[in-house]
Amino acid sequence: MIKSGTGIAIDIPGFGRREICALLTDFTGTLSRGGKLAPGVKDRLVRLSAVIDIHVLTADTFGSAEKELAGIALTLHRLEGEGGGHDVQKRNLGRQFALRSCLVLGNGNNDRLLLASAREEGGVAIAVDNGEGCATDALLNAHLFVTGAANALDLLIEPKALKATLRS
Repeated sequence: MIKSGTGIAIDIPGFGRREICALLTDFTGTLSRGGKLAPGVKDRLVRLSAVIDIHVLTADTFGSAEKELAGIALTLHRLEGEGGGHDVQKRNLGRQFALRSCLVLGNGNNDRLLLASAREEGGVAIAVDNGEGCATDALLNAHLFVTGAANALDLLIEPKALKATLRS
């Protein structure tokens, strides 16, 4: 399912080489707060969309994802149903990708299985708190924790920062 840009290569001593071709991210609480994109996120997503594919996997709690993400070259995946099972839906959507070539962002319990799958498959899993909190299970299944969506996206824009954090 990787189709567009050139990707982002990152060599991380003790962690390995990662060639990121896609960003898989949650919307509510990860890229947004109260249903509104966090400051600076739209510009960063536009910039990243030139080099990697972007996929937003969301239950869209506030019903604002489509409006907030308008004008950005990305694919929006809406989860089905109001209740449980969103964790499994996100993991199953993630399995459609070569997760070793993905960077995954999430903050909720419904992101934990996708974060874990990315981690297990050799991708990069990042738990993000954008002001609405971060579930402990998301933290436990990520490689690292970042405060703020803009800061998390900056790790792709300037991969040396990711290298500095994950090297051993």
